[in-house]
Amino acid sequence: MHVQANWWENFFEGVAVDLWLRAMSPEHTNQEASALERLLSVTEGSALLDVPCGGGRLALAFARRGYRVTGVDWSGAFLDHARSDGGSTVAWERRDMRDLPWPGRFDAAYCVGNSFGYLDDEGNAAFLKAVAGALKPRGRFVLETPMVLENLLGHIRDRAWWQVDDMRLLVANTYDAATQRLDIEYTFVSNGHVDVRHGSHRAYSYRELVALLEQSGFEVALAEPWRRDAHNVTFVATRRA
Repeated sequence: MHVQANWWENFFEGVAVDLWLRAMSPEHTNQEASALERLLSVTEGSALLDVPCGGGRLALAFARRGYRVTGVDWSGAFLDHARSDGGSTVAWERRDMRDLPWPGRFDAAYCVGNSFGYLDDEGNAAFLKAVAGALKPRGRFVLETPMVLENLLGHIRDRAWWQVDDMRLLVANTYDAATQRLDIEYTFVSNGHVDVRHGSHRAYSYRELVALLEQSGFEVALAEPWRRDAHNVTFVATRRA
């Protein structure tokens, strides 16, 4: 499978955006926001950075709780939805996730879901350094990712079907040990139409990812004890003073 290095530039539009927007219920989003709020150790009025923010579900949840939120994403389709969904209380920015030109502005930041590892090694490191640079000293960054090798290789399936409302998604996974990348073929089926797209994620061993965060200016802890059967690992990284 050949996947373009910049696959993410055009992936999140049309049917992919429609499915992602429907995938999480409001109840799940509120529970996720509450968990993040505890991990970030923030109080009402704090400045938060959501990167990448997708359709803005978490950014909007935090804004409703009284936080000052900036949401960054490359997808114009996601940001259009976010703005139309009562999103005037959030500062929406269409930017590459490595382009965060706000030195020391934010009290905390987060990157959750399936959003980390799109780039090459240099790009992923640049993203983490950009987040560190945008945080105030001792500001927290929560990174939740399924791309930790010790976890990923234990549960990944070659093919898996997902259904969201009347939409179906077939995911075909190919892991390349030489590059430590998971290449994914996504087949969307909606209203009788089939749309095939490709993506690629860099997976890191637990130690590699901790080292990458430390090299980017963070001190690193885990949100909870590591478990081999976990589908995601959540790191709590604090910007060094």
